[in-house]
Amino acid sequence: MIRLGTGRLDRIVAVGAHCDDVAIGAGGTLLTLCLARPGIRVDVLVLCGGGGEREHEEQAALAAFCPGADLRLTVLKLPDGRLPAHWDEAKAAVEELRGQTDPDLVLAPRTEDAHQDHRGLAKLMTTAFRDHLVLGYEIVKWDGDLGRPTAYQPLSPEIAEQKVRLLQEHYPSQQHRPWYDREAFLGLARIRGIECNARYAEAFAVTKLTLDLGE
Repeated sequence: MIRLGTGRLDRIVAVGAHCDDVAIGAGGTLLTLCLARPGIRVDVLVLCGGGGEREHEEQAALAAFCPGADLRLTVLKLPDGRLPAHWDEAKAAVEELRGQTDPDLVLAPRTEDAHQDHRGLAKLMTTAFRDHLVLGYEIVKWDGDLGRPTAYQPLSPEIAEQKVRLLQEHYPSQQHRPWYDREAFLGLARIRGIECNARYAEAFAVTKLTLDLGE
């Protein structure tokens, strides 16, 4: 197992097609980063759910997932499940975000995600953030689209438990979903932990990675 650090992280971008995507896919990683680096800037863009209950849930949840961070959250009102029909608006939002920050790390959906909204956003990110490390997070769902990750962020048992607690506490609108439960979230984290010799982990896909091993 090779562990390569990224150096100092001052700015992070995290994007999701829907409210709760970022928290489900990378909530443990956000907790780990923000607790280790107080004051880190975190720019979050969510394409769907603005103007209602879902946006309020997202605001409270991400404040909890990014303790001590300089959090800047934008939630748009694009229709859920219709991102391909609103490509221009989504692309403009991503490009506007790129113009506002030059992040050290980008957290985004995987390009292989079966959900059309997730997949579409993932493809936008790799064109707007060409010279950045983009980690594609995974979201368990009925499609059965989980693959073989290429990068892992180990999570302490405390962080893994905190992630699950915050997901259950801050997204009551999702509690009716059959997959939205403690067993699903901790179970996947345990499997990914086994794969990277840790108790728990979040896993990511890396589309492209440039190394600088001479410094």
